[in-house]
Amino acid sequence: MALIQCPSCNKRISSLVKTCPHCAQKNSAENESLNKITHIKRSNQLMNQSFFAMTLFIAGVVIWFWGGEPAEGMRANIAAICSVFGFTGYLIARVRIVLHKRKSV
Repeated sequence: MALIQCPSCNKRISSLVKTCPHCAQKNSAENESLNKITHIKRSNQLMNQSFFAMTLFIAGVVIWFWGGEPAEGMRANIAAICSVFGFTGYLIARVRIVLHKRKSV
């Protein structure tokens, strides 16, 4: 017996029950494939968020050193903000990916 998510209400139910006790949705092999599809979609979303955050971080570093010397003034502020938000966003996205993978196993 394993706990799975109901595809319609997303609450955890036993894999052995025929219908969800929360929403009365039937539990079948079709629902299992739907769960796999939603898991893959969520994985792709998290990977896209990770990619966007890394791109933001790299953009901040490029802005900082564009032209061969460190940035000053407004350009330095924009570069620092991009780098900080990009790095923080990347770390958060990676933690969410690890937690998502643990949840699937």
